[in-house]
Amino acid sequence: MTSVDSSHPRSARELVASAVDVDVNEVEPLALGVALFFLLFAAYYLLRPVRETMGIAGGVQNLQWMFTGTFIATLAAMPLFGWLSARAARRRVFTFTLGFFAINLALFALAFRLRPDEVWLARSFYIWLSVFSLLAVSVAWSVMADLFRISEAKRLFAPIAVGASVGGLVGPALGVALVGSIGHAGLLLLSALLLLGAVIAGWRLQHWRDRHPIGPDETRARGRPMGGSPFAGASQVVRSPFLLGSAVFVLLLAATTTFLYFEQARLVEATFPNRLDQTRVFGIIDMIVQGLAIVIQLFLTGRIAQRLGVGVLLVSVPLLVAGGFACLAVAPTFAVLAVVMIARRVGEYALVRPGREMLFTVVAVEAKYKAKNFIDTVVYRGADALSGWLKATIELIAHQPAIAALVGAAIAVAWAGTGAWLAHESHHLSNGSRDSRPLEIPDQELSRGV
Repeated sequence: MTSVDSSHPRSARELVASAVDVDVNEVEPLALGVALFFLLFAAYYLLRPVRETMGIAGGVQNLQWMFTGTFIATLAAMPLFGWLSARAARRRVFTFTLGFFAINLALFALAFRLRPDEVWLARSFYIWLSVFSLLAVSVAWSVMADLFRISEAKRLFAPIAVGASVGGLVGPALGVALVGSIGHAGLLLLSALLLLGAVIAGWRLQHWRDRHPIGPDETRARGRPMGGSPFAGASQVVRSPFLLGSAVFVLLLAATTTFLYFEQARLVEATFPNRLDQTRVFGIIDMIVQGLAIVIQLFLTGRIAQRLGVGVLLVSVPLLVAGGFACLAVAPTFAVLAVVMIARRVGEYALVRPGREMLFTVVAVEAKYKAKNFIDTVVYRGADALSGWLKATIELIAHQPAIAALVGAAIAVAWAGTGAWLAHESHHLSNGSRDSRPLEIPDQELSRGV
């Protein structure tokens, strides 16, 4: 860390660096990263309550079918993203991806204006936003893993994630305030504008790295396509124990999320039959989650990662969720569910997500984009679909919420164990004590444009 002379008044840059425990020279990329994630997550969380409302409109009893539809749509989208990653310059992938999604939003806005009560439009939007939410966020974190070293990531990823949480707080607040006046179509157009703002922030962050390159040929390397097969991400995961472990971690994370999500949808539908009221309720829950996550990300996450290691970020939340499921088994009420749901989401955003993204700073460039996005989308949505059918089957057979809660607790314990193993392997990879080829890229290789 760069020392600051206390004999003269400190600049705003120095004050920020001291407050969030980063180097003074890292304040500019920190600000750009925060802006990127703020705009991206504001765009998504502006629409997330709309998605939940559309999910209920499509029928709570049909949620497992919509999860299956989302998985199929993700399978269809990944070869297209693989094709883009193989042929577009690395520095352009984020721009092209978010630009495509912004155009989609404009088309959906027109459709909602013309057919606001069409049930198949509601289901289509639910599936589309579910694919967008994972792919766009995954690509954004791929850029972060591409631009920063592991030492920089431990300092910067937590405060950068604050931008996501602030965006996740502002987005639903805007939705709650504006849905009555501009409707769902207006929210979609506003979200498209926020996505374009995120593109600009990403462009400026790339230019910052150009001015402060890790190696002499790094800028030229990011200006070239990665090449390879559109299906390379899947093959990389299968061949690498570390990437396979990352996939298992995401699978178990998604399974616990799905179990809780189904309960949330059922209880909200029973309590709030009006669709606009449902949107407001989901928005309020999102604001509570993001407000708590901001505090943890600002003052705890980075310090925990640097002092206690990534393992604490990856293990603590799964253990907390296991305890929450145990409580639900004993008292399956809305109040208990709300507390567990909020705790899980706060922990995921403030601890698990930054920790999981740090893992990808030790893998090869192609894996940062292709394998990572395969895990974040196909594996995640596949786990959603399987977990949805598993929970529906348990409820059909047992007719007891406690059984599903106990299964969820067991899944969360396995999730914690996987996180501990990944943290252990990541430590050895970053220190060079594992033969990490083809995962790890030493700085001297990166300087040659790998």
